[in-house]
Amino acid sequence: METGGKQAAVVSADDVSIRYDARGAAPEFRAVNGVSFEVGAGETLGVVGESGCGKSTTAAMVMRLVDPTAGEIRFDGKDIVGLRERQLRPVRRDLQIVFQDPHSSLNPKQTVGTILSAPFRVQRIEPEGGVMAEARRLMERVGLNPEHCNRYPHQFSGGQRQRIGIARAIALRPRMVVLDEPVSALDVSVQAQVLNLLSGLQEEFGMAYLFVAHDLAVVRHSSDRVIVMYLGRVVEEAEREVLYENPAHPYTRALLSAVPVPVPTAREQPERILLSGDVEQGEADTRGCPFRNRCPRYVDLAGSDRTRCEEELPPLLPIGPKQAAACHFA
Repeated sequence: METGGKQAAVVSADDVSIRYDARGAAPEFRAVNGVSFEVGAGETLGVVGESGCGKSTTAAMVMRLVDPTAGEIRFDGKDIVGLRERQLRPVRRDLQIVFQDPHSSLNPKQTVGTILSAPFRVQRIEPEGGVMAEARRLMERVGLNPEHCNRYPHQFSGGQRQRIGIARAIALRPRMVVLDEPVSALDVSVQAQVLNLLSGLQEEFGMAYLFVAHDLAVVRHSSDRVIVMYLGRVVEEAEREVLYENPAHPYTRALLSAVPVPVPTAREQPERILLSGDVEQGEADTRGCPFRNRCPRYVDLAGSDRTRCEEELPPLLPIGPKQAAACHFA
């Protein structure tokens, strides 16, 4: 599917995969299997799915923290998969990441001022007024006291530490930021504050976001388009409201049925879809639809329809102008 607007893609992935060889102890495992997507300028693409579906691995691939074993990742149209670290340095100025755990992603032995100064030192950039003055400005921009630059990460709360991680990510005014579960480690009361901060920064600087999360309510609040992953594959992609109002894939329907509705009425609360069966592993030689043994729709099939699910891997195909699904019967 094309990006939601007319803006050219900042980052695109084309049929990327990551394979892990268990050295004969088990079949080859594919953590990410043939994933493709685009993120346009100023757009937020949400990535959702169960734990182990490949969301964070996909985010790490975009950042070149892990290398794909197949496919291309393009930044501004240039494939960055084969680039060495020195060649990646100018790309990293425009491609930053906010990690899930703000405690482990900040060096406990460095002051916040030193942490926020690191991007400028690495890229050999001297901001107006000096590096420390810019570090204080960044602290103020994310809602923290600039006078606390001399403190250490453990002297801040979890929400404040995540704000510091965000400040570090936006220090060089990147064109895209990967957000890997940026609020899942925070209290619910703090999540909204951080999400509002990210929204304001995106509006101010025009950054694109790749927003990885397992909380579908958070993704609905934050994203323009959403891709749903299952066992390393994209099973559905759609614009936000299309996906949430009319999910096409049985797995997406099951995920959305588990989202709690505040003060629900019988009419508002969807029927909960409970998935049974075992999760298939991502072996390279898996045939048919990997979701079939948990799929409520598959149970009702018979004859050639059931055989099709067992023998043919469903491709991700458009089912409308703003939606695509990998299901034979979407």
